[in-house]
Amino acid sequence: MLTLACSAALAAHAQGAASETIDIPAGDLVGALDTLARQSGAQFVYPADQLKGITTGGVQGTMTAGDALDRLLRGSGYVARRDASGAMVIVKEAAAAPARPNRPAASGDDGGAEDSLRPTVELESVQVTGSRIPRAQIEGPAPVTVITAQEIKANGFTTVPDVLRAMTQNGGETQSQQSASGADFSPGAQQVDLRGLGPNHTLVLVNGRRIADFPMPFKGRSNFTDISNIPLGMVERIEILTGSASAIYGSDAISGVVNFILKDKADGTTLDFRYGDTDRGGGESYHFSLSSGFSTDKFNAVFGAEVLSQRPLWAYEREVQDSTQDAPTARTRVARRAFLRTNWYDEYLDPGDAACTNLASLNGNSTYRASRPGWGIDGEDGYYCGSDSSIGYGTMISERKGINSYASLSYEFDSGMKWFADIQAGYHKLAMFRDVTQWSYMAPDGNEEGYFYNQATDDVEYWQRQFSPEEMGGLDNGMIRNRQRTFSVTTGLQGQFGAAWSWEAALSHSQYQSVISWPQIVAEKANNLFLGPQLGVDEDGFPIFNADPDRLYRPLTRAEYDSIAARTTYHPKSRTDALSVTLTNTELFSLPAGDAGFAATLELGDQAYDLKPDPLATQYYYYSWRDSDGSGSRDRWAAAGELRLPLHDTLNVSAAARYDQYRYDGNSIDKLTYSTGLEWRPVESLLVRGSYGTAFRAPDLHYVFSGEGNLESSGVDYYRCRTEEPDVDIADCSYGDEGVIVTRKGNRRLQPETSRAHTVGFVWSPLPQLDFSIDYFDIDLKNQVQDLRIDGVLQDEASCRLGRRLDGTPVDPNSPTCVDAFARVRRTADGNLYGVYVNPINIARERTSGVDFSTHYRWETAIGLFRFTGNYTWVRKHESQQYAGDVVEDQFAVNSGFDIPRTKASASVSWERNRWTATLHGERLGRLPNSDSYSQVYDPEDGGSPWIGATYRYNASVQYRFNEYSQLSFAVTNLFDKMPPRDATATAYPYYDISWFDAVGRQFYIQYTHKFGGKAL
Repeated sequence: MLTLACSAALAAHAQGAASETIDIPAGDLVGALDTLARQSGAQFVYPADQLKGITTGGVQGTMTAGDALDRLLRGSGYVARRDASGAMVIVKEAAAAPARPNRPAASGDDGGAEDSLRPTVELESVQVTGSRIPRAQIEGPAPVTVITAQEIKANGFTTVPDVLRAMTQNGGETQSQQSASGADFSPGAQQVDLRGLGPNHTLVLVNGRRIADFPMPFKGRSNFTDISNIPLGMVERIEILTGSASAIYGSDAISGVVNFILKDKADGTTLDFRYGDTDRGGGESYHFSLSSGFSTDKFNAVFGAEVLSQRPLWAYEREVQDSTQDAPTARTRVARRAFLRTNWYDEYLDPGDAACTNLASLNGNSTYRASRPGWGIDGEDGYYCGSDSSIGYGTMISERKGINSYASLSYEFDSGMKWFADIQAGYHKLAMFRDVTQWSYMAPDGNEEGYFYNQATDDVEYWQRQFSPEEMGGLDNGMIRNRQRTFSVTTGLQGQFGAAWSWEAALSHSQYQSVISWPQIVAEKANNLFLGPQLGVDEDGFPIFNADPDRLYRPLTRAEYDSIAARTTYHPKSRTDALSVTLTNTELFSLPAGDAGFAATLELGDQAYDLKPDPLATQYYYYSWRDSDGSGSRDRWAAAGELRLPLHDTLNVSAAARYDQYRYDGNSIDKLTYSTGLEWRPVESLLVRGSYGTAFRAPDLHYVFSGEGNLESSGVDYYRCRTEEPDVDIADCSYGDEGVIVTRKGNRRLQPETSRAHTVGFVWSPLPQLDFSIDYFDIDLKNQVQDLRIDGVLQDEASCRLGRRLDGTPVDPNSPTCVDAFARVRRTADGNLYGVYVNPINIARERTSGVDFSTHYRWETAIGLFRFTGNYTWVRKHESQQYAGDVVEDQFAVNSGFDIPRTKASASVSWERNRWTATLHGERLGRLPNSDSYSQVYDPEDGGSPWIGATYRYNASVQYRFNEYSQLSFAVTNLFDKMPPRDATATAYPYYDISWFDAVGRQFYIQYTHKFGGKAL
């Protein structure tokens, strides 16, 4: 299983029995093994988590690697046995005692007669990254991708999101730091989306344990795990298993599992400092980490902390997005409408030169009388006071300051029982800027149409106004701020009974608390400031005001702005608790090819969240902001078992099953999931493998417990299209893109989502220095939870009002469907579409399949050691279906409305010689839909391609070791300073796809690492 992955030393050259000069001082056993591997070129596979804290007396002299290894292991309770691959496997002495028939020795194995008599040891699921040990001997039935701390550093990655973004299996569209939706709903958080099935379908673990969700929902809907706060400087390795894994881990592991393994070895004291900057300016960063530890014969402690400081990078610091003049078409290169006044027909009312001149000092002296062709009276140019530059106030990279700390402790009792504890704590302060605040008339009932009857002009008008940084008192006052506190602790006992049984009892707790505040405008106060008191309602239902237009066209003093401004503050929190008991037996019973392995787990858990919003935010108090409350909890229990059967020297079968039950709000749901795996090694260099598993996701807490709130969206007013423009195609109807206020609430009757997944592939090591793998995957997700579709509700409402569908089929207006549709759609007094009520339901199905390929090559030359790693993912299909009976949508089709790549690739080439190491890392992102295709409006007759072509990015790093304990590194990300690809249809700011690209440009990092004691760097 994923959490049983072990470490391995790297072989420098072909293994033999020749004598070597060995000089290894007394100290940590793991460090001694690594040193022996470097000095002798031997291959060792060992369970690093079991060897931590064990010391050795060292060894000096001229001898074979086998003799040196035996001396290092004396008194440790471990012995070395040669695996069929030729590697030396280090196992517990008692577990290695029973001998059984040996497999034929590996080709070229000249380890000597003594080694050939030792029994072959079966490895449980060992992943050796970058080793010359043939992968066919160490991989398991399901593909697992591992990236180590050394690879993370060499490839130029500086954050956890950067690492996971480069994984080719991470193919979903997620929110960047520029995302407006992210700023509104989950500021500062970032996600991972394996296989493009949504962040809530990827299970994220730290040291094999669940951590608390980000306390605010993704896009205001589903819970998810924030990966931005995981301390990269303390990560030993990241393991990624794609596909259904609920039989092992329970709920959420539908598209896969990402497991962050933190450092747990006491290996001297390490200090690390990194400084980063951008080539084009802005976004400086500082990172400092310290890790240390100590151990005695019974007690082991590892602890560390990292401090980071990231300055913001503002959009106006990049030429490609600092102005509306960066838009791709002349029609969209118009000034932003900072001050706008229209009539009932949405025709712009000219403010005149004097009014705009009075505002010229705002937005950095960039406000002027601007025009928009065709938007004035009778189709003339429409005039307003605008600014080209006010568009660039957002942050591309958030400001972040914080500290993470971590400790791993253990104590071994005389009885052989062991106590352990892992503790993590973090505190971070984030700040980001989405946009300046703004205002238009909002009625007390929340109606945002904005029209009112103005006695001063005897006309129905609409006023819109943005507040400049000068009026707000600087951009700092418009920051969204988030103070985050995270804490996780796992503690428990481990022990053994009998000859082969091991047990573990663990209690874990994880919590995530935030204080998040957004700048707001108080609707009623702003209405009074600009429009004065309401004087009643006219015969058409419009509120009456006597508002001199000069009130709109004047700068506000700081006192005036403060009188209408406020901050809405939330205090969300989430937690997860679990108690688990695990039993394992590596020798449950004997089979002709070896012993069967067994593991069983019993878990009890509880999970909760509470948004704790500002009470005023759930009312119609702030302009264009009515949020939902949400809080709830659920408890669960689960029982699981795993079995591994060596049926033949060349054939292993594994199976797992798990039963979960969740209880919440008087409801109870349960689910049995299972998985099977097969490993067949017809020859030692080839592994043929396959796996099949089922998975589920329990109803998301926020999908279940979300209170009522509003979102802004758009939809087709089918009723007006069919009655007022019956001869016009729906796609060309004048009411085809109406603004809609979507009112949403949770659903406490949701059922779990379910999935089935299978993989089949092989791993081949034709040469000791070369291996590659190919795996086919297929995931079928059913009963997917999504909000009731707005388009479907509006179609039903139109058909019910008219008594017939588009195809002429009669519809009963009194049917349950029609009664429900009428209740869900809200219209104004004059019949205009205003709002739709929706809630989440189990409606959708999604399926994806494709191929993953990876390869590793190692080449020793006279000028140094070269390593090559390559990864490639090709998605054969990704389909979704909103309702049963609907057309199955191809997410790669033109005008599909989806934004995912069919292919992703990455490759790294590194060179090592003496004290120097250099790495070049490249990533290729396959083609993506252009903005028109994503918006589902691409017309082939307009010419041009619906795609953005494949893009490439490169990182480079160089490391120099002054000695075994100090190292200097220099890294460059986005080596060739590539900007986002141009898209002629991307007319919405910032004029490129922010889900996949940014305009940060080239970045430089210089890093110095120094160790005091322990093994060499």
